[in-house]
Amino acid sequence: MGVTSPAGNIVHTLKGTSGDKFEFKAPRSGMYKFCFHHPYSTPETVSFYIHVGHIPNEHDLAKDEHLDPVNVKTAELREALESVVAEQKYLKARDTRHRHTNESTRKRVIFYTVGEYIFLAAASGLQVLYIRKLFSKSVAYNRV
Repeated sequence: MGVTSPAGNIVHTLKGTSGDKFEFKAPRSGMYKFCFHHPYSTPETVSFYIHVGHIPNEHDLAKDEHLDPVNVKTAELREALESVVAEQKYLKARDTRHRHTNESTRKRVIFYTVGEYIFLAAASGLQVLYIRKLFSKSVAYNRV
């Protein structure tokens, strides 16, 4: 995955990772491009969440009514709450994905085990038939 700035500069890159989080401070305003690359031919599901926010500092504010520290703390708390909500959504999606993986793995293990039991029963039955044939009377009388 790569993030490109409006000027065409690469701001952030991640390679060969899954489930990573990152954040960056945009040096300037504009449209940033997020590119996801999957080099394999198999389908891949990509889920992501982008949060754009701004926490004003007391030094960045120009107007007297904005210099109230309560407003600054409220904005910080709002950003923190949005971050917590985003984290909860991410964890819920990850839990769903892992549950699906567990279910599919469980089904494969059950099918493999049933197949193994069928194969063992067939092999045991063939061994019983072979041993009966070896010890049958007709075979024993034909020997000289």
